[in-house]
Amino acid sequence: MSGRTRARACPERTCVGCRERAAKIELLRTVAVEGECVPDPRGTLPGRGAYVHPAQVCLDQAVRRRAFQRALRVPGPLDVKALRQYVEQHKVAEAAAAGLPSSAEQATR
Repeated sequence: MSGRTRARACPERTCVGCRERAAKIELLRTVAVEGECVPDPRGTLPGRGAYVHPAQVCLDQAVRRRAFQRALRVPGPLDVKALRQYVEQHKVAEAAAAGLPSSAEQATR
């Protein structure tokens, strides 16, 4: 080699909701734990993972199409309550970082 460093390729994953490919760091990893679909933002939980954009639209599409059951290879329905709560908190945190009022603050006005 000539001593040059190569630019590392960023790993890509496919969102199970919208089916678009994106960088792994832009997506949220989810894992099935005891019949529940839980978020794994650090990517350290054991087991098979499925990736989804941390957006309500993609989450709704994945639930409607039963994509989590297929991707995680789990028989029967999965409870996505914890995942919905995480996505909502993520949206509020992004709005606060951008300096925008959250939907809860707008409702009180």
